[in-house]
Amino acid sequence: MARIVSVEILMVDLVPKVERVDAIQSFVSQETPIVRVTDEDGQTGTGYSYTIGSGGPAIISLLKETLVPRLLGREAEEIGGIWRDLLFATHATAVGAITSLALAAIDTALWDLRCRRAQLPLWRMAGGAQKSVPLYTTEGGWLHLPVESLVADARAMKDAGFAGAKIKIGKPSIAEDRARLAAVRAAVGEDFRIMVDANQAFSLAEALRRADMLADYGIHWFEEPMPADDVGAHRVLAAQSRVPVAVGESMYSLSQFKDYLAQGACSVVQADVARVGGITPWLKIAHMAEAFNVPVCPHFLMELHVSLVCAVPNAPMLEYIPQLDDVTASRLDIRQGAAVPPEAPGIGIDWDWQRIEARAVDGTRHSFKQGG
Repeated sequence: MARIVSVEILMVDLVPKVERVDAIQSFVSQETPIVRVTDEDGQTGTGYSYTIGSGGPAIISLLKETLVPRLLGREAEEIGGIWRDLLFATHATAVGAITSLALAAIDTALWDLRCRRAQLPLWRMAGGAQKSVPLYTTEGGWLHLPVESLVADARAMKDAGFAGAKIKIGKPSIAEDRARLAAVRAAVGEDFRIMVDANQAFSLAEALRRADMLADYGIHWFEEPMPADDVGAHRVLAAQSRVPVAVGESMYSLSQFKDYLAQGACSVVQADVARVGGITPWLKIAHMAEAFNVPVCPHFLMELHVSLVCAVPNAPMLEYIPQLDDVTASRLDIRQGAAVPPEAPGIGIDWDWQRIEARAVDGTRHSFKQGG
């Protein structure tokens, strides 16, 4: 074991390769805070989180002013204790997105350091339950795309061996959503999974109407149909819908997932490792979902989630959305439509520090040293 002696933070801003539009927003930018932790033996670990266009400077400020100074001198292996102490240090701003995203960058760095010191890949260190996981794509299913583009992408993904594709819904009329889904289903057949995502756009009444339509096309799950903080509405929908209800990308704590699971308000958990505060709470959520016999299919961050879904037994699919290509030398290992977790020690991301340094946002670089 070894104590933390220095920490570096910075942020890069990554522009998506394709236009990303859903029922409530456009994904215009990916602010990516990065934390690098070094222990007294000279070993380093790197972690990160993200936003979809705003809030990045607030995350950097929270890291700089409140969280990172508390890391110096701590035993790096005491990850659970550090996470809990940092959560309580920010008690006035938790539970919430900014605090969780800041905690995640630190927690991921500590897990990376732990795995590197142990010379183990994250997926083995955290459980080693699966050696690969089927992929589904979201990148070709955005709401602004014409029907012919949705069909072409779904066909291409099926030909590549992917398990399914996710289509954004939330057009002004149910007839528009129906037409888009009908075209994709006709193109790919019944053995290809189609998921839909409403991005919290509907009321309960509208979600019930759309769920009836979705069942006619064999939809695999109905994602974020309503605002995530309305557990009661999701419980009603889950009880009446013939399509499984998926939630999680807009939830930020273990307790929020507990409420959904205990009330039978969802059938799929989509915990996002960055938005829940890191690997430490993500694993707790995944194991809790397993106890309820509910699968975990995480949102976004495929480069990190590939190792986590392979660490647990109840993760049947991984979402494919390329994210870090501009700042990494590594790529997701895809074999016949399934993702294979990295075998390199750590979280399995090969950062390109030259490109990271070149893209660093002005004013976000900060260094901390023990006794400095």
